[in-house]
Amino acid sequence: MARFTLPRDIYHGKDALEALKSFTGKRAMVCTGGGSMKRFGFLDKVVSYLKEAGMEVELFEGIEPAPSVETVMRGAEAMMKFQPDWIVAIGGGSPIDAAKAMWIKYEYPEVTFEDMCKVFGIPTLRRKAHFCAISSTSGTATEVTAFSIITDYSKGIKYPLADFEITPDVAIVDPELAHTMPKKLVAHTGMDAMTHAIEAYVSTANCDYTDPLALHAIEMIEHDLVKSYNGDMDARDRMHNAQCLAGMAFSNALLGIVHSMAHKTGAAFADYGAHIIHGAANAMYLPKVIAFNAKDETAKKRYAYIVDRMEICDKSASDDDKVASLIAYLRKMNDELNIPHCIKNYGADSYPCENGFVPENVFLERLPEIAKNAIGDACTGSNPRQPSQEEMEKLLKCCYYDTEVDF
Repeated sequence: MARFTLPRDIYHGKDALEALKSFTGKRAMVCTGGGSMKRFGFLDKVVSYLKEAGMEVELFEGIEPAPSVETVMRGAEAMMKFQPDWIVAIGGGSPIDAAKAMWIKYEYPEVTFEDMCKVFGIPTLRRKAHFCAISSTSGTATEVTAFSIITDYSKGIKYPLADFEITPDVAIVDPELAHTMPKKLVAHTGMDAMTHAIEAYVSTANCDYTDPLALHAIEMIEHDLVKSYNGDMDARDRMHNAQCLAGMAFSNALLGIVHSMAHKTGAAFADYGAHIIHGAANAMYLPKVIAFNAKDETAKKRYAYIVDRMEICDKSASDDDKVASLIAYLRKMNDELNIPHCIKNYGADSYPCENGFVPENVFLERLPEIAKNAIGDACTGSNPRQPSQEEMEKLLKCCYYDTEVDF
């Protein structure tokens, strides 16, 4: 038996934010990040609409990018004091992901972070509060997914929390919020969305319910991401929908080792002054993983069908040629979005450079542990080809040096 779960309500399109006026409850805790939602007036609108709905509102602000376990615990403590019956998270993936984890701890104060990390092991929520997610970026799709990513900085590891319980009750997908994204964020979140859709389509958990969502998202992203990056706001609006469709697909079909590797490399070199930003990591690793997975015949056929839908290669070409064309297309897209091709050329500012911020000797020293952690990541189980420790290390080396995957 399989399961397909989405938020009960998804409000989308211009002025979708006004749906908050119809909420019923007594107290709403609004969780947000670094200030862009406040600067552009969206946070004030959220507070105003919730008050118009008759609720008392309290803010939990300052949630950092790649939120920490400590932030989650502080937010849960604030919720325990305020006792909200609605948790409303607004911003990019980070504040929404953090609020999801806070929600678990608020409802079950005895639960530890280690308990939260047990895949599909979260107890029944909604005893105290319902959850509304309002996304301002076009990539993570956490507003419709059963996932949250929290970083344990003491270990330098990003942990995916995965359970249908943390699928929001309400998602608000208002394109006006995405108009505030800087170009770099458009690029990274857009390639995150492309990775979600492609990994969902080739996942071993794909099904008739998820395939149409993944394929349509891929076609939309192909058509609109670079345009959105270059300032076309109509394309930006469509990308906000595309990433949401990709989220609906992967939340139910799951992901693969592109995400496993991105989770385990993202904060692994934080002591050298930067993170490998999640969307950029996905963009760099996706072509390598496609080459690795395509050794599996079922995965190869699925990649070939993606190429047919994208119309980037002659339909009479061999499946191997189609896979090669998909890899070439994604690498070209990375070039157009100013994303590096490998860790070696990934600068501390996330832009391509000759010598990136991760020294070769440090990468090689940490490689076995990173590979081991990636294999153990929650996303690895649904990858179409299961890597050994040796294969994962070789694959990560290809992602560091930008060398060919021939194994």
